Amino acid sequence: MESRLVSDEDRSTPGTLYLVSTPIGNMGDFSFRAVEVLGAVAVVLAEDTRHSRRLLDHYQITTPLVSHHEHNAARTTPAVMARLTRGESVALISDAGTPLLSDPGARLVTAAIAAGVPVVPVPGASALLAALVASGLPAEPFTFFGFLARKGKERAAQLATIGALPHSAVIYEAPGRVAATLVDLAAAAGADRHACVAREITKRFEELRRGTLSELATYYEESSPRGEVVIIVGGAAVATVDAASLAYGARELREQRLPARDIVRALMDRGASRNLAYRLAHADTTAEDLE
Repeated sequence: MESRLVSDEDRSTPGTLYLVSTPIGNMGDFSFRAVEVLGAVAVVLAEDTRHSRRLLDHYQITTPLVSHHEHNAARTTPAVMARLTRGESVALISDAGTPLLSDPGARLVTAAIAAGVPVVPVPGASALLAALVASGLPAEPFTFFGFLARKGKERAAQLATIGALPHSAVIYEAPGRVAATLVDLAAAAGADRHACVAREITKRFEELRRGTLSELATYYEESSPRGEVVIIVGGAAVATVDAASLAYGARELREQRLPARDIVRALMDRGASRNLAYRLAHADTTAEDLE
């Protein structure tokens, strides 16, 4: 552990901003390092101080709590930055999980980096990762959308993006809107697209329900879920790419003396992966080389 964390006697250098992940349900999912950091910093920033006080009390941490959430971040950030720049260390936590993932804190982190204040993550529980790895759907790569817009063009655009993604998408959703969101996803991505709804991860009534978007929408229209919910949507099927035509097309583009970056972009538009497009753009690769 850094000496600055143990003692803030030296005020000639800035303190450290720690981003500390907290349990998402099971109190056992809290690291020794997280407990040590929260016990040693000057102050802990929390969304809901009453909620976080229970967590700190459970681990006998007496560090003062200060409210820091999306509605007061603009007002509180300057005061927090003043403490950091004069040498105090500060920890930022969310109500549950990893800070900044659908939680406030981005303004403070940006300000700290701009001021040369060290920003140190203390990893731990993450609902999106826990749900993704247990979903049975491909975990690499994936795109995290957080909470979707509730209505309008922004929501329509997000749904269309998810429908076209060739890899898994991860979404947070409030329990009362799960069924409606699954119906919208089925319309955008196809009723037969595979998905998983993860509910109450790490808690007593943890549930992971897998099926098609249509099946899951029907189920949750009849059985409204409770608790925190994560939805994972599988990627769209990728059309088979003809290797021979790609290699021939790449050769034609090279003969036109196009820049390699333009050739890569053109080949990706034809369905080639980035790696394959790069290979074809930079070498005289034949169809036989791709087999």
